[in-house]
Amino acid sequence: NVHYLPEQIVAHVASRKAPKIVISDEREALLESAGGIVKALPLLGSEPFYIINADTFWIDSGQPSLKRLALAWDAARMDILLMLTDLDSATGHCVGTDFLVAADGALRRSKGDPTGLIYAGAAIIHPRIFKDAPTGSHSLNVYFDKAIAAGRLFGMKMNGRWITVGTPDAIPAAEAAVAGALAKAV
Repeated sequence: NVHYLPEQIVAHVASRKAPKIVISDEREALLESAGGIVKALPLLGSEPFYIINADTFWIDSGQPSLKRLALAWDAARMDILLMLTDLDSATGHCVGTDFLVAADGALRRSKGDPTGLIYAGAAIIHPRIFKDAPTGSHSLNVYFDKAIAAGRLFGMKMNGRWITVGTPDAIPAAEAAVAGALAKAV
C-alpha cells in the first residue's frame, strides 16, 4: 500500500520487473490490516493465503517458520493460523502478550497473561473468514475474534528471534538483534 511518501514507493516499484506488484493507493485513508486484505480479495482467489506484516521480520532457528505454518495448516479446522512467539524471543515489542494456546493449538485472547504468546505478524488465512466483510478501514482483530468464537483460530509458535520495527526508535534494537544473530551464525 502507499500512504506515506507514495510517489517514492510507486517510482521504486515501477522500476522492478518481477515479481508483479499491485499497489493499493491509500493516500486518502489507510485501510488498516483487514481493510487492505478485503480490498485485495478479488486478486487473491478462493485458496488460503499468507499475510505478513511489513514492519516485522524474524531469524529462524531450524525449519523455516513459513514452511512450518504451511505444514500445520488444516483447512478443515482452521480459518486463521497465526505465527506466534514468546516475549523472550521478541525484539522491539513491549506491550504484553496476545494469545493463550490450548493443547490442540486453538487460541484465545491472553488478556495480559504474561504466559501468553505474541502474534508475530505472519499468518495463513482462508478467505472465507471475510464473508460479508465491510469495505474500508478496519482491523484484523475483528476476524481473529470471529475465528475464536467459531473455534477456528489456531497458532504455531515459531523457533527463532522475532523482530518488530514499527517505529524509527526500534531500528537500533533490530540492528543489534540481527548483528547478534549473524555473529552466532559465523
